[in-house]
Amino acid sequence: MPTLLDLFSGCGGLTLGSKNAGFTTELAVDIDPILSSSFGVNFPDTPFLNADVTSLTKAKLKALLPSGVDGVIGGPPCQGFSGMGKGSPDDPRRALLAEFFRIVSDVKPAFFLMENVPGLIFPNNRQELDTAIASLKGKWEIIGPIILDASDFGAPTKRRRVFVFGFDKRKMVVPKLEDIIKCDAPRVSVKDAIWDLGGAVLAGQDFWRYGAESDISAYAKKMKSKSEGFTAHQLTEHRPETLRRFSLVPQGGVDPVGKYKRLSWDGLCPTLRAGTGSDRGSYQAVRPLHPVEHRVITPREAARLQGFPDDFVFHATVWHSCRMIGNSVSPIIAETLLKNIRNFMGKGSGSKLQLAEEVDGV
Repeated sequence: MPTLLDLFSGCGGLTLGSKNAGFTTELAVDIDPILSSSFGVNFPDTPFLNADVTSLTKAKLKALLPSGVDGVIGGPPCQGFSGMGKGSPDDPRRALLAEFFRIVSDVKPAFFLMENVPGLIFPNNRQELDTAIASLKGKWEIIGPIILDASDFGAPTKRRRVFVFGFDKRKMVVPKLEDIIKCDAPRVSVKDAIWDLGGAVLAGQDFWRYGAESDISAYAKKMKSKSEGFTAHQLTEHRPETLRRFSLVPQGGVDPVGKYKRLSWDGLCPTLRAGTGSDRGSYQAVRPLHPVEHRVITPREAARLQGFPDDFVFHATVWHSCRMIGNSVSPIIAETLLKNIRNFMGKGSGSKLQLAEEVDGV
């Protein structure tokens, strides 16, 4: 089974997608103890390192990954490049983009996959990406950057993100872009994703059970937990005046005061955002409104819309659960892309890295 190094893993969106695609994660790394707090619960057999990636020297990587890995995947923090935020050029998180490519250079895998926000290729940011890619030297075949939307891969959410793929031509067959993004998944609507959760019943403290099944979609069946129970479905209690305001918002409409967008049963969920941690002001991102109930969606509904199954565990609090989900790569698009890449690796490709000194061009 091909192996991976998963950088900036967060709660594990890429990790889950890669697992479903047939990869084994040899090491996952993230610095945020809150956003990665449930990683061990969801991936008990995956080694996890709570650390700053800048501390991953070549020697440390060799010690952590003595047998190497076939691929490096990750989504460096996007806030410094996001068109929604300040995009400040002195945001220290911007430097982590170059760190991703530095680690790829040190680890020497057969391929890499990097994900980020569309703002990364805006004119004011593109030079940083180009410089980082150029640091890899000529042995790499680079495909991208390209903007892909998770909804085109079977996720019920509009989530446009930049992807860059790289392949070491000496270690594996290099696929074409159309081979990497090939997908025949059907379009999935909000109704397909969360309709059945409307009948859930509380069976304990933050523990819910499914109601009677009726008109459940293929997507929802795939998302259901084997135990028939799930967490993170706490309903937010709004003030009476807020409820009255929400009651006036039609499906597809937007609350003029709080800017809450009401989901449409037949539509897609807008991009779920993460908000900020305590170091950046503790701003909670606005969650969409349920299509017919006068409330914001629950973390579990958000997870379904992002592509996480119901047995996936998040933080005990609503806020941090939503931050985990909003920060994550949809496991659905991750699975498709990595499964397509895996098809080009072949048996006995000899692509596992060796961290010993390597002469370029050999």
